[in-house]
Amino acid sequence: MVDLVSISDSALSAQISAAGAELQRLQDRDGSDLLWSGDPAVWAGRAPLLFPLVGETKDKKIRVEGKIYEIPRHGFTRTSRFALVTAEKTRCVWRLEASEATRRQYPFEFRLDVIYRIEGGALQMTAEVTNKGDRAMPASFGFHPALRWPLPSGAPREAHEIVFERDEPAPVRRLANNLLSPVLHPTPVRGRRLALRDELFRDDALIFDRLESRSLVYGAPGHSSLRVSFPRMPHLGIWTKPGAGYVCIEPWQGYASPEAFDGELADKPGMVSIEPGATERFEMSIAPEG
Repeated sequence: MVDLVSISDSALSAQISAAGAELQRLQDRDGSDLLWSGDPAVWAGRAPLLFPLVGETKDKKIRVEGKIYEIPRHGFTRTSRFALVTAEKTRCVWRLEASEATRRQYPFEFRLDVIYRIEGGALQMTAEVTNKGDRAMPASFGFHPALRWPLPSGAPREAHEIVFERDEPAPVRRLANNLLSPVLHPTPVRGRRLALRDELFRDDALIFDRLESRSLVYGAPGHSSLRVSFPRMPHLGIWTKPGAGYVCIEPWQGYASPEAFDGELADKPGMVSIEPGATERFEMSIAPEG
């Protein structure tokens, strides 16, 4: 039974674990670490995958056709063991399928394939969710990579920023008791630039539920940076624990339940409906620049 797979080319190397199909390490051509180390004294995560939910639901429960199921925040994928389907030099594929354990939390027949590949100077991550049942399947998916802050470029932590592909004038959202608050907050993005500072995260994550961009650049001006791309992922979370050595840049399809929402899972804002036999794909990539 394989626990860890390494993939690499001349530009990047990565390690992925069977536990959660989670990215454990990402290094550039110089061997510098781009991903958080997962220090359990601060936060043990590195790049968990979020499925079939992003965020939390009221009382950590969902309703499907009137029946109540208990499910943890961000779903069960990050605590599940995946089977290795393929391991090659620059690519690996991991699989999780519905089981008795998952059906107790999420009563749907699914297959989740997670593909990691290094190509064109980037780490490409793709999640393919297939509905193997006979009814429409509501689902969300999120990526949650913790990138080093500061990056190993030599720039000070306070110089780091995020530059979005497009202007982001819409208000941002916050959590209240781990659910989405109805209060709208003025965006901290100035045009396309978000200057990173700890006080942004005193009240947990910044949630962009009306996102214009599908890519961004993270780093410090005049130093090497990372381009993060997320085609077709309409939402974004940015989060850290103030003072920690990482910032999570999280492309999402979906987000935590609104505080007032207590309806059917299929009606939860941010969910997608996957028809029987259909597959929905979620993608992001991380590429060093400069």
